[in-house]
Amino acid sequence: MKKVLIAGGAGFIGSALVPRLIELGYEVKVIDLLWFGNYLPIEVIQKDLFGCTEEDIKGFDEFIFLAGLSNDPMAEYSPAQNFISNGALPTYLAYLCKRAGVKRFIYASSASVYGFTDRLVSEYDKPVSNYPYGISKLHGEQGVLQLQDENFSVVVLRQGTVCGYSPRVRMDLIVNTMFKSALEGKITVNNPNIWRPVYDIRDCVESYVKVLESNAHGIFNIAGGNFTVLAIAYIVQKTLEDLGLEVKVEINKVPDKRNYKISCDKAEKVLKFEPQYKIADIVMDLWNHRDQMGDLNQDKYYNIRVFKNL
Repeated sequence: MKKVLIAGGAGFIGSALVPRLIELGYEVKVIDLLWFGNYLPIEVIQKDLFGCTEEDIKGFDEFIFLAGLSNDPMAEYSPAQNFISNGALPTYLAYLCKRAGVKRFIYASSASVYGFTDRLVSEYDKPVSNYPYGISKLHGEQGVLQLQDENFSVVVLRQGTVCGYSPRVRMDLIVNTMFKSALEGKITVNNPNIWRPVYDIRDCVESYVKVLESNAHGIFNIAGGNFTVLAIAYIVQKTLEDLGLEVKVEINKVPDKRNYKISCDKAEKVLKFEPQYKIADIVMDLWNHRDQMGDLNQDKYYNIRVFKNL
């Protein structure tokens, strides 16, 4: 079975992905600074990824990059760190991987690279982001793709917003945020007509499994579906009202610089990826884990709060 090294594997996605890979028989190692704690069933190498050498990476078949700054608030709070962590760091690690004989580098990118567009976009459309997070993720893509050749392949996953429950849960993701607000009685929608691709974390985990089980390379858009922010709010509202809660939806008109719908046809055809979960399933998964999560206002559930405290 393949040996997989995951950079940033103790975060939101990694905390769900690592147990799944172990269950499937993969040999997994994680390097992480542990900013957000450690919820993994394996020992983690706590290390700055810029301090990695070829020796740290030799012997692995696949490298998954889940590290870097993970959202717009973090990127805008520290643009310099954002460009370093999302642009330079994956490029540096891909360079090491290639020298160390790793066969494939899998980069967790974001559909944010598409910025603001009023049409459905595919991997063949030019990204147009003009704000720090989206630009930095695009820089990371370009850097790692430059290293690709016949002996070193690269997969870029342009992910929609991943939501749902993970052992290292986050409340700063659109469905999760609305779930928390709904438990308090009201969901506030600042721009109802903005589009977002959304993705259940269980489907996200399986997308990485699909990549590992394939010989794929190149760029893939990947999400569970495209929804307006208002549509997401109504689904969250209905799902919780069916459980007996009373939830109001308040609509404001606040401009947003992000608007994108992505086509995932390529992932469906090449990776055989078919999402299994809908937004209502995400809400129910959060509901079923509410006792484990406790107070949803804790700083540890918000990446920007943890980042500022650091």
